[in-house]
Amino acid sequence: MRFSLAESMCDPSQYLPLAIAAENAGYSSFVIPDSIAYPKVSDSKYPYTPDGNREFLEDRPFIEPFSLIPAMGAVTKTLRFTTFVVKLPIRNPVLVAKSATSVAVMTNNRFGFGVGLSPWPEDFRICGQEWQGRGKRMDEMIEIIRGLATGNFFEYHGRYYDLESIKICPAPTEKLPILIGGHSDAALDRAARLGDGWMHAGGDPAQLETWIAQLARLRREYGREKEPFEIHVIALAAFTVDGARRLEDLGVTDAIVGFRNIYEKDTLTLQNKIDALNAFAANVVSKF
Repeated sequence: MRFSLAESMCDPSQYLPLAIAAENAGYSSFVIPDSIAYPKVSDSKYPYTPDGNREFLEDRPFIEPFSLIPAMGAVTKTLRFTTFVVKLPIRNPVLVAKSATSVAVMTNNRFGFGVGLSPWPEDFRICGQEWQGRGKRMDEMIEIIRGLATGNFFEYHGRYYDLESIKICPAPTEKLPILIGGHSDAALDRAARLGDGWMHAGGDPAQLETWIAQLARLRREYGREKEPFEIHVIALAAFTVDGARRLEDLGVTDAIVGFRNIYEKDTLTLQNKIDALNAFAANVVSKF
């Protein structure tokens, strides 16, 4: 079992010292969220709050992941960084491939590329992308990114994208892991069919075992059950050694932990956060 630290929407000056502290404490990864902009007018709902309210996101600082991760990578040596998750279909696939491979190179392959769909039509509108067809477009984007990440010439002719033969340089020296986020049947199918792993975003703990079993069944159906596959989860069970071992027995490879309620204003000091991550490392991380 590996452990990832989750911290976001905080004072940007805290990220680098938190990355150093997490690495020193024995965490494997630091997860980085993605948010482009906050709309002045919207009737869209947030999928992870009981009432769908998203006002807690207004005026919260989000640093663009492809900018933040290299800065954190420069002050660490072993810590991995995982996007949790980049809203893929609001972007251009070639530009994303260039950004993702550059981050992988600059961190010496310490990058897991978590991707997903944005739940908000506004994200697509302000980025000039269509809302309709976003899932199938994302499938094609994953194939393009994976092809370009090899560093070889690659061309693609699909329903949504038509790409002449090109290559990008530099390319990472190891495979760029693409991890798929989402709880819907379509997201689980995409993870099993195209992904190198799946990223869970919380929700009903009783559903977790069902989702993991569904992923295993789908991977068998696609003939991918013997390929390496990461499962990243948020679960309260991870906060105890016994609970983390139960998650590990389910097939979880990475537990994501955080030490404050991100739906509330951040009032913790940097030292508060370092003390919390160190205490958890001593009580749980060190046992694995």
